[in-house]
Amino acid sequence: MIVKSVELVNFRNYKELKIQLDKEVNILYGDNAQGKTNLIESIYVSGTSKSHRSSRDKEMINFECEESHIKTIVEKNGSDFRIDIHLKKNKPKGIAINGIPIKKAGDLFGILNIVMFSPEDLNIVKNGPSERRRFMDIELCQLDKIYLYNLTNYNKTLDQRNHLLKELGYREDLKPTLQIWDEQLINYGMKIIERRERFIEDISSYVRDIHYDISGKKEDLIIKYEPNITRDVYEKTIEENKEKDIKLGQTTAGPHRDDISFNIGDIDIRKFGSQGQQRTCALSLKLSEIEIVRRIVDDKPVLLLDDVLSELDSNRQNFLLKRISNIQTLITCTGLDEFVKNRFNVNKIFRVIGGKIDEIDKVELI
Repeated sequence: MIVKSVELVNFRNYKELKIQLDKEVNILYGDNAQGKTNLIESIYVSGTSKSHRSSRDKEMINFECEESHIKTIVEKNGSDFRIDIHLKKNKPKGIAINGIPIKKAGDLFGILNIVMFSPEDLNIVKNGPSERRRFMDIELCQLDKIYLYNLTNYNKTLDQRNHLLKELGYREDLKPTLQIWDEQLINYGMKIIERRERFIEDISSYVRDIHYDISGKKEDLIIKYEPNITRDVYEKTIEENKEKDIKLGQTTAGPHRDDISFNIGDIDIRKFGSQGQQRTCALSLKLSEIEIVRRIVDDKPVLLLDDVLSELDSNRQNFLLKRISNIQTLITCTGLDEFVKNRFNVNKIFRVIGGKIDEIDKVELI
């Protein structure tokens, strides 16, 4: 699959933009705060319905305007798909596929598979468990609509249960209704745990092989799923924790507290790994996403590299650039030095200045 073109109206600092992308490597270069990441963000929204850096739609709308539009043309399996996103400051977003409005944002998933890699992702290993849960959820929601359904309903049920737990502090008469939410929570939670187990099992071999290569065949990385609660004791634990949950006003056990472990030998590199080991692990994880998508959907995802090359040393830069051949890739950067040094072929180069993008002559950097 590839993104053929993007059109923006009043999106971030773009008043109006039309850009045709190459099916392989596209470079967006320019100074900071000119709009490179904004274009990347618009493509990410077209694939997932959400921004990777903002939780509120209105933040993506040009501050002088009340609404914004994104139109993305995606080629997949020989057919074109038009994705329209209509962002509004004071109303829910509208989404249409080939001109037909969809009722749920989740219906968008699967048309455009995206792997996103930004400097923040380099900290996925050393940061808290929420970052690693987000990694699992973003990829699984793109690949598995049943998982998306279960996760959405689990989160809704969790919110309702937590709201009830807080009320039980002064409304004990509501306690019998807790069982209703417990049953739903367990139902959706068990399915989430099972799918996450399979996902980490699938991705672990890719991560291990890639990390082994990047480390010069010196480090054997083991990645494992760490469920907060296992399926065999889920129902029992929810029951045992009930009084504690009421006292604290929150659900203390479940997949909303899961984690992933990363070990080299006996060393937990989340806590004790060097920065180099942690970054190599993060890079391995992201490159493994590409392989998982290839296998499951029998197609290549679109890769978005947002200012990440400058955060990697030359060895990791070289490894990354060699691994992304034959994949449509958008790379943002402040200069072209990395590509000159790595003798890397570029298909299209765009210069970004103040919300305007100009294509410069196609060159092959050698």
